Amino acid sequence: MSLAQDGAVLLVLVAASAAAYASVGHGGASAYLALLSLAGADPNLMSTSALVLNVLVAGVALITYARAGHLSGRLTWPFVVTSVPAAYVGGFLTVSTRAYGLLLGVALLAAALRLWWTPAEHPQKPLSSGVALAAGAAIGLLSGLVGVGGGIFLSPLMILAGWAGTRQTAATSAAFIVVNSLAGLGGRAARGALVVGNLAPLVAAAFLGGLVGAWAGAHRLLPAHLRRILAVLLLFVAIKNLGAWLAAR
Repeated sequence: MSLAQDGAVLLVLVAASAAAYASVGHGGASAYLALLSLAGADPNLMSTSALVLNVLVAGVALITYARAGHLSGRLTWPFVVTSVPAAYVGGFLTVSTRAYGLLLGVALLAAALRLWWTPAEHPQKPLSSGVALAAGAAIGLLSGLVGVGGGIFLSPLMILAGWAGTRQTAATSAAFIVVNSLAGLGGRAARGALVVGNLAPLVAAAFLGGLVGAWAGAHRLLPAHLRRILAVLLLFVAIKNLGAWLAAR
């Protein structure tokens, strides 16, 4: 995909997406997939680009949240230990175009719902290691297949289950996203599907947006209004992809 046409608009949207996602400890892969899908990018290029930007933005969020004291290794490791090999397997698997469209639509729909709904804090409950290990494996596999880091699935699970507060969930999700995105990239590289275009402008935009968003999320109120605007875009693209999948049946 070339940035020569409507490049400025794309970069602004990437930066805004990075800021919104980094504020809640996410990398923004679902948003990048949506933007690249609207731009008509090749699926392999979409997945690779989204994962690279995901590692960058989630890494910025991880460092920011960790420095603010919100990262708990004891909470994070059970999800990560099983998700990494599962994400690698998911990235190694070849998915048909129809199946990719369905998985992408579902992933974007999940992201839209997660971003739109901002629940209040719940009392924290003990985390079962067995449940966390199983959840990490399932989310890792799906993340590797679709080309996202998995935070859009992990965050609502942690919050609804009452395992952690919002900021601690964001820190755990950021760590989860970084390792799973790297595993997904490894799987794609192993099967020769690591297609990388001109990412430098996108990387710069995502990095700057991620810095702003991560700082706001770790130290200030979460930008709920910005997340809801982004949720509308993701919902639109999710419906578009799911509609195309249904029409092709």
